[in-house]
Amino acid sequence: MSQAYAELHRPQFHFTAKTNWLNDPNGLVYCDGIWHLFFQHNPNAPIWGDMTWGHAVSRDLLHWEQLEHALHPDAMGAMFSGSAVVDHAGTAGFGAGALLAFYTAAGSAVKPARPFTQCLAYSRDKGEHWTKFVENPVVDWIEGDNRDPKVIWHSASQQWIMALYLADDRYALLVSENAREWQKTQELALPGDTECPDIFSLFDESGAERWIFWSASGRYLLGSFDGKTFAPETEMQVCERGLNGYAAQTWSNAPAGRCVQISWMAGGLYPEMPFNQQMSIPVELKLKGSGTDAILTRQPVAELETLRGACITVANTVISPGAPFAVESEAKLFDVSFTVARRSSKALYIVVRGQMLEIDWASARLRVVNGRPHKLGLVKEYVDLPGVCADNESLAFRLVVDLTSLEIFINDGAASASFCYLPDGYKHSLVFYGAGAEQILSNLEFFELKSIFQ
Repeated sequence: MSQAYAELHRPQFHFTAKTNWLNDPNGLVYCDGIWHLFFQHNPNAPIWGDMTWGHAVSRDLLHWEQLEHALHPDAMGAMFSGSAVVDHAGTAGFGAGALLAFYTAAGSAVKPARPFTQCLAYSRDKGEHWTKFVENPVVDWIEGDNRDPKVIWHSASQQWIMALYLADDRYALLVSENAREWQKTQELALPGDTECPDIFSLFDESGAERWIFWSASGRYLLGSFDGKTFAPETEMQVCERGLNGYAAQTWSNAPAGRCVQISWMAGGLYPEMPFNQQMSIPVELKLKGSGTDAILTRQPVAELETLRGACITVANTVISPGAPFAVESEAKLFDVSFTVARRSSKALYIVVRGQMLEIDWASARLRVVNGRPHKLGLVKEYVDLPGVCADNESLAFRLVVDLTSLEIFINDGAASASFCYLPDGYKHSLVFYGAGAEQILSNLEFFELKSIFQ
């Protein structure tokens, strides 16, 4: 293992910057076999500040190579969050196949004071070098700290669409034919949420195209989109239910119709490490159900299975009060799936490397005891699981565990949650305890995972 990535609390299959602070994923774009991950990065310290676009690339969404920084602060401000696309037709005038990056120039308090504006940069060499557009900004200040432009190509209307955060819980949609000149067509609200919008479409199980408008805390609206206006057809839905999943974005131009998403696991603790913060495991999004009853599901990308090593399987076992069940492993990295038949039991406790996960069956709640709180204060003491927990006799779980993170997927991703943690003392990596009546644990598959740095 490279000594640069061998530190005590360095995640072993989640992306981290080699050194210093990291937050929101930016500019996610796939081009010619390469997944590009740009990210908010402080190149000068392990705390937030001096926002610059870091850059990493991968061929498998797991093994990342960090490159030189792509975008640096300038007179218009620090480089805040944004997105990237492939301009296949060359609509912006930089050539067919150019990469376009849209970012927020975060203003300046230094006289003359500058507000937040939206800017454009382009690359003619598949993301290796970037040039800022000389006529920036492409979207002038609208209000507040408007920021986080997410741009997609809408083939039906043959134009670019930008989702932009405005202020409070309000967002805007803008359109452009050339990615340089933009017109606002709509404002909409996502109650109780802010920042980092995303807009994308998926096909539901009936084959109908459905549009999703996503916000930073992992909530979304399901609806339709005609190229100018997004029409919500549901109330706000919850997709990311954990303490630490934030600012998720999807890759543009992903192959084979895939919808792949990654988020910042905000609020993790990495004591005295040269780096600070990590990304989630990339997940694939799909729609389960149809019409307005469709829900987003999230599952780890299939590529994660290439890291699997030794496997422990258990067909069936009983978990009863006073008789816990331990998987005979001390692995620090693992991917485990199992089904639990709750029967009339009160609670299930799953201890992962000394970190307790509590499932209260009666109240349909999940809690990670001492889970690391979100840095922005959006702490959810409990994760509600209505319709997943309360009315089901059994639940299928998958837990993906790294040195400092625990990601949970229930019933094929119908519910999912991201948590940061630090391990406590333990003898076995995974132990199950029950409260109340007996519970049946079945179909357990415990895979040890290999480090991406080996």
